[in-house]
Amino acid sequence: MAGTSPTDDGGLPHLEGAELAAAEKIFGERLDLARRYVEHLATSGLERGLIGPREVPRLWSRHVLNCAVIESELAVNATVADVGSGAGLPGLCLALARPDLTLVLIEPLERRVLWLEEVVADLGLENVRVIRSRAEQAVDLVTADYVTARAVSALSKLVPITLPLLGGSGSLVAIKGRSAAEELENAAKVIKKHRGHSPEIKVVGEGLLEEPTTVVRIAVGPA
Repeated sequence: MAGTSPTDDGGLPHLEGAELAAAEKIFGERLDLARRYVEHLATSGLERGLIGPREVPRLWSRHVLNCAVIESELAVNATVADVGSGAGLPGLCLALARPDLTLVLIEPLERRVLWLEEVVADLGLENVRVIRSRAEQAVDLVTADYVTARAVSALSKLVPITLPLLGGSGSLVAIKGRSAAEELENAAKVIKKHRGHSPEIKVVGEGLLEEPTTVVRIAVGPA
């Protein structure tokens, strides 16, 4: 099946072929850390309900690489707030791919926060901090250059809780699927209300991933 990887006897997904080449390019010398992160997802992440069992064979293709590839959309030394971080998708993937970034993982559920903190500590990710909060309540705690989100909500609901975290200047980079254009159209008035501009849909990872990642970018502040 496309987008899946075989698993070993321990249930961990193998990384091979085109996926291995993509992972090597994205993570570089931190690939071993990325492997450890995937191991966390496939073991404690599964046991504690952060991912479903059907997702294990496609952790690399559908989740980790799909998220990490958007690092190309982020400027050097930027601060990134990852809203609804859950299992660290895309926040931890970005922290692994780009040690120059400062990541703030915003997650309201305690069990997920505890898991994220455990993984961050085990991987020694000094560029990550985890905040237990809803996005709309984190405005006074975080000012970011970028806000990322994946599988949180439709853009019409996502925009009001993410753009304020930019402090008047920056970009929302939301990972979306086939509904991106429709969501963007439905959110037009909300984007304008929250002073967002220059919305665009971009496909990231073409030529690198079998299924490239679709992102919606919305800017705030100077054009």
